Amino acid sequence: MSKFLVALIPLLPLLGFLIIGLGNKKLSKTLVGFIGCGAILGSFIIVLSLLFPFLNGTAKGETLSYFDWISVGNFKISFSFLVDQLSVIMMTIITGIGFLIHVYSAGYMSHDEGYARYFSYLNLFVFSMLLLVMGSNYVVMFAGWEGVGLCSYLLIGFWFKNTEYNNAAKKAFIMNRIGDLGFLLGMLLIFTTFGTLDYLEVFSRANSVQENSTIIIAITLLLFIGATGKSAQIPLYTWLPDAMAGPTPVSALIHAATMVTAGIYMIVRSNVLYSMSEVTLEIIEIVGLATALFAATIGLVQNDIKKVLAYSTVSQLGYMFFALGLGAYSTGMFHLTTHAFFKALLFLGAGSVIHAMSGEQDIRNMGGLVKKLPITFGTFLIATLAISGIPPFAGFFSKDEILAHAYEHAPFLWGFALVGALMTTFYMFRLLFLTFFGKFRGTEHQRSHLHESPLVMTIPLMILALFSIIAGFIGIPEVLGGSNFLKKFLSPVITSQGAETYAALSHAVEYRLMGASVGAVLVVIFITWFYYVQREVRPAKEGEQISTPHKVLYNKYYIDEIYNSIIVKPLKWFSDKFYSILELKVIDGFVNSWGKGVNLGSSAIRHVQSGSISFYLLVMVAGIILILLINNLI
Repeated sequence: MSKFLVALIPLLPLLGFLIIGLGNKKLSKTLVGFIGCGAILGSFIIVLSLLFPFLNGTAKGETLSYFDWISVGNFKISFSFLVDQLSVIMMTIITGIGFLIHVYSAGYMSHDEGYARYFSYLNLFVFSMLLLVMGSNYVVMFAGWEGVGLCSYLLIGFWFKNTEYNNAAKKAFIMNRIGDLGFLLGMLLIFTTFGTLDYLEVFSRANSVQENSTIIIAITLLLFIGATGKSAQIPLYTWLPDAMAGPTPVSALIHAATMVTAGIYMIVRSNVLYSMSEVTLEIIEIVGLATALFAATIGLVQNDIKKVLAYSTVSQLGYMFFALGLGAYSTGMFHLTTHAFFKALLFLGAGSVIHAMSGEQDIRNMGGLVKKLPITFGTFLIATLAISGIPPFAGFFSKDEILAHAYEHAPFLWGFALVGALMTTFYMFRLLFLTFFGKFRGTEHQRSHLHESPLVMTIPLMILALFSIIAGFIGIPEVLGGSNFLKKFLSPVITSQGAETYAALSHAVEYRLMGASVGAVLVVIFITWFYYVQREVRPAKEGEQISTPHKVLYNKYYIDEIYNSIIVKPLKWFSDKFYSILELKVIDGFVNSWGKGVNLGSSAIRHVQSGSISFYLLVMVAGIILILLINNLI
């Protein structure tokens, strides 16, 4: 394995960022797009050259060290990469989907005055994300972790002249800092316990610590707090829906396919530690399932096309954490992989609709777009079928695996997870039907502007649609004649294989579970079609009367308002009091008193400097006499 080629994977996007950033006003848009897309394509090609040897079994995980990054006494951190089955999968998703989104962005952002700045930020994000998944220790991971947080802030607030967008960017940045503090404390505890932050060394020394011990629970919980921030889980999820303020391709790359999955990756990477803490796994299971259901209920009534997809993302991330809490690490990665394709496709499809609708995002003002946007509709339909879990689309296989694990763990968990899946089906087909079917409800200006997106935008849609169909085949279960390739592929990384199987379920039970879930999904699709297409029911407009439950869901359970009341306002009150009392009266008073004292002293002393020679002679003689007297006394 070539150290130089591996180093080029993150280095190419970094060079793209530097070239575009420094040559911002000198480079043409064509050259900016070529450099921005070419850097990611180069990384993707190199990643594929690493992936294939792992696929055919000729490569093994390897740590590549480049230089000593931090060296203080016995504390040494090397800047090194760990290239194994898990990191290669993540690199493939990041660079592959990242390249398609870069190409799509070349068309979507072509008329934006910040075109070069946008691509420089996007390249920097890909560099940071690659650093996060390639690092061989928690410090390198944390550097990438903070890097993607910075890029998220820059891209959410990309249109910085809009105050609301700036507020959304600050909200994302601050809420992620809360989670990052937990991650940092977890790292410190890992170092004090194991004496190192290198993955392989930490995991090899984990045997020296007792399972379910307080220290293991503390480490894993602190790391999980970091994951809840980055991957938008309860209670640190409210930043993600507001992050839709950024350009739509940003939502596809950062807030659907890559950055928000960083928490999933971190837990799977640390599966040795998590398998030693049953308490933490149960907490992850509860938080994941609660997030999946909670976000799904909010998505049922949202009318902003990107907000629906945002809450869908929060819900699907909840399913991934739910799988991890069940100990099904490879299943969580399986759903991460399939979700990356169909959710990126959904966001890019939404971007195509917004592009055609002259910036309109409210689905109440859409409708009848199926004839005007045939490619967008076809690909959006495929992604909707995939996320709903219809066979043979990708989402069916990964969701079915999660449901099977849930059923083996406890049948009632399967019931809750299925309810969440049915809500996903309802709000996604509601979105599809209200956007593409029925009569057009927009303005005449919007109607005259309706057109299919250019090829630079539709080709990425078609490629993602293809993978939204076939990506699930990497995890076909044995009951359907497969061998779950992904699970076997990840077996060298995921050491706790005892929790990775649900072989206790007979094939008959699995068939019944599949039949029940698919049958229920089809019923929900029919109900949604009958309600929104056949009966042409439309969501209430602003100002129209709606029921109390609908109002609560539409206002997202007033969680933002609650946070504002119990956290933001008290903190602001305390800060105002500290400013007015401690800052102004105590600290400033103390500092100012010294200044006033100097002024008073100098005002008194300056009278001595009168300019009178006779006075100076008098003082000199008095001084001499005083010195003589003191000398005689001594």
